[in-house]
Amino acid sequence: MDSLEAGYRGALRADAFALPVHWYYDREAMDRDYPVLDGGQDPLMEHPDSIFWRSVYEVTCAEDDILHDQARFWGVRGVHYHHQLRAGDNTVNFQLARALYDQVKEAGVYDEAAWLDLYIHAMLTPGWHRDTYLEEYHRGFFKRYAAGKAPGKCGIKDEHIGGLAQVPGLVAALPDVPLDELKSVVKGHVALTHRHSNVLRAADCLVRLLRLVADGVPLREALMSAAGDWFSTKKAMGWEGRPDRVVIGTLLSPVCYIAQAFPAALYLAWKYHDDLDAAILANARVGGDSCHRGAVVGSLVGANVVC
Repeated sequence: MDSLEAGYRGALRADAFALPVHWYYDREAMDRDYPVLDGGQDPLMEHPDSIFWRSVYEVTCAEDDILHDQARFWGVRGVHYHHQLRAGDNTVNFQLARALYDQVKEAGVYDEAAWLDLYIHAMLTPGWHRDTYLEEYHRGFFKRYAAGKAPGKCGIKDEHIGGLAQVPGLVAALPDVPLDELKSVVKGHVALTHRHSNVLRAADCLVRLLRLVADGVPLREALMSAAGDWFSTKKAMGWEGRPDRVVIGTLLSPVCYIAQAFPAALYLAWKYHDDLDAAILANARVGGDSCHRGAVVGSLVGANVVC
């Protein structure tokens, strides 16, 4: 397996591993609910940190019906974001990443129109993903689509790290595309759903890092040379001896907003650069938006350990 392929697989593994503890901010509750965390746990029905019940989405027609049989769980307190998935499953954003990878790999090229057709068809098909919570970007996209906007114009200004979930798969599916062209393709793809400058900037950084590692540059060196606007290796060296839950929770944040989440993910990738299993476990145990941070942690460390 080549490094980019390993990076893509690492991202999928990190997402699936973190599935049961996704969006836990109360670490004591996490440890109580999942005293053993080894990737073999189904998510519990209830989630003590869930604010999912506050999310609102009204289905008005067939073109915005992306909830299907999961609609009955919306507005109910305590429901786990992914309670109908099982150990080893991927969350919806990474199921979409797998669909994108397969489509591009088979075609040999990225086709925006073909991807949008697949995305729309998948999300409007009952039972395609079985996930319960759908991020704001899905809801915004399909409200605009139902209102008659062209699919390429339905993206919103979403600033969450979930916008990076499909990047490792797209990079892996296009290993021979020149870097500048690849960055343009990835930027255009991410902007279809996440029209936020910081998300696009982070996507660009992730592409550069993955390609550097694939070219044989050790991950820590790649981070030093290509991620300086997001991450300080000097600070990381000073933090390395501290518990991860202190670093990510006090010095860095476990939240989902890209400005905080991307540096936290880069730190974990830096610290656990040579041990994918340890990186995936650490990413899950610090809580917060662990599934989506997994796109960064899993892909960078996965690519690095193969090289």
